[in-house]
Amino acid sequence: MTFKIQDIGRPRGNKKSSKRVGRGVGSGKGKTSGRGHKGAGQRSGGGVYNPGFEGGQMPLVRRIPKRGFTNIFKKDWNLVNTGTLEKLKAVKDGAVVDKQFLIDAKVIKKRRLPLKILGKGAINKSVTVKAEAFSGAAKKAIEDAGGKVETIK
Repeated sequence: MTFKIQDIGRPRGNKKSSKRVGRGVGSGKGKTSGRGHKGAGQRSGGGVYNPGFEGGQMPLVRRIPKRGFTNIFKKDWNLVNTGTLEKLKAVKDGAVVDKQFLIDAKVIKKRRLPLKILGKGAINKSVTVKAEAFSGAAKKAIEDAGGKVETIK
């Protein structure tokens, strides 16, 4: 059987005609057309409010007190402690630990954020650590263990 372009169409019963409103009280949707009486929802183009609108009452977002401060210049970091480097089995003596190494080891997730090494926990492996920033304690701990610290940009 071959199809012709004129045979392609909507299956039977697929199109249901919309309810005609405002066609007399006997239709069931006459007079106010299902919109009720008065108010913005009854007017044409009305009834669409913004999500915080509370019917003219002072909205919650304006009623609650404002506290604190958000620094729009705050820099986010991938933070890793020296103790975490010690616990990692992938970190061996003489290894080079950088951002890609830690992503592969599933220690950090966000590739776009810079890496900062913090000094919580002891490290006994002599490793070369490459990161954008180090805390003073982390730098001291890595160098005391016989490792090297390289700051990258």
